[in-house]
Amino acid sequence: MKAAALWTYQKERFPLAKTVPLLAVFSAASLCASAEMAGRPLPEAWAFVAAFMAAMMLFFQMRVCDEYKDLDDDRRYRPHRPIPRGLVSLRQIIALGLASLPVTALAVLLWHPPALWLLALVWLWLAAMTAEFGVAAWLKARPLLYLVSHMAIMPLIDLLLTGIEWMPGGGAARGIWLFLALSFVNGCVLEIGRKLWAPQSELPGVETYSRLWGPRRAAIIWAACTALSFGLLLGVGAVTGAFWITLVLGGAGFAACLWAARAYAISPTPGAEKRMDTVAGLWVFACYAIAGFVPVLIRVL
Repeated sequence: MKAAALWTYQKERFPLAKTVPLLAVFSAASLCASAEMAGRPLPEAWAFVAAFMAAMMLFFQMRVCDEYKDLDDDRRYRPHRPIPRGLVSLRQIIALGLASLPVTALAVLLWHPPALWLLALVWLWLAAMTAEFGVAAWLKARPLLYLVSHMAIMPLIDLLLTGIEWMPGGGAARGIWLFLALSFVNGCVLEIGRKLWAPQSELPGVETYSRLWGPRRAAIIWAACTALSFGLLLGVGAVTGAFWITLVLGGAGFAACLWAARAYAISPTPGAEKRMDTVAGLWVFACYAIAGFVPVLIRVL
């Protein structure tokens, strides 16, 4: 595979400029939140490296699985994507995905071998997702169930990431479920937010939530998911002793989300579409930064 083709592929399908900062915050915040919720000191630096490597590899593996299961639809409706247009081949991308498996396992193994069980759980769910749980047509006919079944991998990934802290640390904090639930809801915020399109952007054969529900209703549902995410963020803040600053910082971000959703509902233009995608990503980024790093800063300062 030519390096130039691979570089173009990552820019289009796995943009490192956006993915690396988000996953760095996501993985580090998971360890920090797990430790703070349990009242433990932060783990050693290698734990953060292992968590970041695991997160990067797992999210790339998710992209590879999407390329495999969506190839027929991409050929029919999205021929501009890298694999259908011949920039790279599916076999090459699958080969890279397979090569990433031992890297993921090694990162976890070198830190805490028992955490491999949590990694196996993520891989098991990812395999089931790739096979559409054996009921592809039935599942695709039920978009909400499809969304829930696929976003369920987010708390499983976070169970692994937090487990990198709590497995060798003496056990999970009682409130860890709040952080795992936050990951699930934030997955929905991201997934719905990136599929709120302007009417003129809709493509035949491409399923979006704006087409499924209509722009106004889709914006309301996205805002409701963001509200639930904010509530869970406050719950994490309460457990870590950072409730009031979480309320202030998170409240400012939540207000920005509501403004963006309202603007899109009133006028679903291409600009509003792009804004929703950006705001969804920024909200999730802010959630993890607030949940994971603010309690640490409060304790240190």
